[in-house]
Formats: sequence, structure tokens, C-alpha cells
Amino acid sequence: MDKTNFTNLFAAFDRDTSSRYGALRQSARERFAALPLPTTRGEDWRFTSIAPLLETPFDLPAAVSVPLPPAVGPRLVFVNGRYAKGLSSPMPNGVRAGSLADIDAIQILQIASETDSPFTALNSSFLSDGACIIVPDGVVVETPIEILFMSRPNGKPIVTHPRVLLVAGKNAQTTVIERYLGDGVYFTNAVTEIAVGEGAVVDHVKVQSESDTAYHIANTQIVMAAKANFTSHNLSLGGALVRNEVRVRFDGEHAEATVNGLYLAKGKQHVDNFTVIDHAKPNCASHEIYKGVLADRAHGVFNGKIFVRKDAQKTDAKQTNKVLLLSDDATINTKPQLEIFADDVKCTHGATIGQLDATQLFYLRSRGLPLEQARRLLTFAFANDIVNRVKIESIRAELEERIV
Repeated sequence: MDKTNFTNLFAAFDRDTSSRYGALRQSARERFAALPLPTTRGEDWRFTSIAPLLETPFDLPAAVSVPLPPAVGPRLVFVNGRYAKGLSSPMPNGVRAGSLADIDAIQILQIASETDSPFTALNSSFLSDGACIIVPDGVVVETPIEILFMSRPNGKPIVTHPRVLLVAGKNAQTTVIERYLGDGVYFTNAVTEIAVGEGAVVDHVKVQSESDTAYHIANTQIVMAAKANFTSHNLSLGGALVRNEVRVRFDGEHAEATVNGLYLAKGKQHVDNFTVIDHAKPNCASHEIYKGVLADRAHGVFNGKIFVRKDAQKTDAKQTNKVLLLSDDATINTKPQLEIFADDVKCTHGATIGQLDATQLFYLRSRGLPLEQARRLLTFAFANDIVNRVKIESIRAELEERIV
């Protein structure tokens, strides 16, 4: 498959970019050249075709000014991939945060794997800017920190490669919101790297509310030290073609990860969620639940993998995917997977797919509710399990409005 849609932009990008991460960019470009682009012949991309993405002639973005939504708390703002310092707000005391263009993070930008992901390699091929948040040992951040990525094409499709690096030191605590907004036709190719230190607690909320004509491919990779606690809420609310990858690896014992997801799609939207939970150490627990609501001719995909390695005894892993189809033309392909190489473990996984319960609809209508209102109420009840797990009130309110 033709990669020139992206490789033709390398030279123009380098002319206007610092050489700080030049060696990393060059290495990533060599990997991108060597890796084939995914096709539906491969198992991991079996139900997701990137053909529409490759047929769109993307260009590098220009600098533009945009109105911003209200801030949740301290915020880093990126417009068309560029750090907007004037739109960003000061960070809490003790937190080191800003643009990767100003922070030397070469030694710690090694979490996301570029060896088997061409889109991660492509992201690194354009590495120069991005959000960097470092919470030192023992620092407790009470207020959520928001990272806002805004995309605004100026008459033609653009491509941006957002990068996020979040490092929580030993016994640190923080909540980070990663938000994507935009208008028009564009491609967001995002990579997020999270290192959770020993005994640290990290709550990560990703809200993807891209344009309904946008493409969004993202790889979020998390590495957890001993006794760490990580919670992820992956909320997919927009985009024509969306692929969210979440990979968690346990690098220390007695750590716990909770990976939640909610995806809402209508029209002809395509949303693909791919997760990997790697139990590489013993005595760790993971809890994963993804819920989808699909209407019209929307297509959803869930592929969740749990690996329990040979020495990872006393693993406790649970995975659930539940999907609500609101029309006869909506489609879901779900594939929960377990690969267990240890014998003293507790692991469960499962998937359920269904439509609104006719008996429940009849009951609500018999109590005087119109059909559409009854459908909305049951849909809200289905999704609310995930919504209630989000601790940030403004995010919960936004989700409730979108669902209804």
C-alpha cells in the first residue's frame, strides 16, 4: 500500500522543525518504511480498512487561532499539532509540564513500540512537539490536568501527530484528561505514553470528540511499576474512522489496572477498539469493561487480549464487552481473547450483544412514556455504568448529554 501520502511531508516538516529529536525521527522513518501498512488480511485489523484514509491527500497544518471550550482545570493546549503557550494555563506546584519541544525527554520516550506499529512509527517520524507532564515522587495533584488537541483545517485536509508523555513518580497521584476536538476533514495520529511509578495512582480520561468526517488512530501504552494503580476511561464520541489501541504492561508485582471504554456511533461511523493487557508479573489484577452503543449503519469492533505470562501466578483478570444495537443495520464484531501460560490464576472474559429489551420498552410505554423517550432512557441506563465511573463531573455531564 502506498505510503507517499505521508513520506512526502517529511522534508517540509524538517525545514521548520528543531533537530532536538532528529535522531529519533530518522530511526522511526526507517521503521515506518520497513513496516507494511495494516490490511484486513491481518487478524488485528480484520474488520477495519484504512483505504479511505490512504485515499485522502493530507497536508501539514498551518497555524490558526481557535475559540476554546471552558477549561476543566490547568490545561495544555495544542492547535493543529503546535503547542499554544498563550492559550495554556499554569500547572500545579511541583508538576513539570509543557511542550516536548522545550523539554528534553529523549531517554523516556521509549514506552510505545514502533517495531510492529507503522502508525506509531509514523507519529515518531514527525516528533518535535507534544505534551509532557512529569509528576515527581510523592507529589499529589488534586486538580485534573487537561491536555487539549484542537484540529482546524484551512481549506484542505491536514494530518497531525499528537504525542503525550505522562510520567508519575513513586507514590505520586494525578488525574489527566486527554481531549480531542476539531472540525472538517483531517487525520489525527496520536501516541500516548504513560509510566506509572511504584505506588503511584494515575487516573487517565481520554475524550475523543472529533469531527464526524475526521480520522483518528491512537496508540496508548502504559507501563506499571510495583503497587501502582492505573485507571483508564476511553470515551469515543466522534470520527468517521476511529481506531483506539490501549496496551497495559505490568512491570512490577501487586499492581492494579482498570481499563474502561465507551463508544457511541451513528450514521456510517466506524469505531475499532483494540486492547492488550500484558500480565508480565505475578500478583497483579486487571479489570476491563467496554460498552458500545451503535445506531443507524454504524460499525463497531472490539478486540481485547489478555496475556498471562508463565511466571505471572496469582493473576486476577476480568474482561467484558457489551454492545447495544439500536438498529437492524448496525454491526459489531467482537473478539475477547485469553492467553494463559500460568496455572494459579483467576481469569474471565465475555461479550454480550443485543437490542433494547421489548418487554422493558413495553413497560415504560405502558407508564405513559413516548417510544423515543423510552428508548433514550434504556440507552442511558445501559451506558451509565461507564459514565458513573468517571470522577470528573463536567465530563460525566457531557457524556450524559451525548447519550440522551
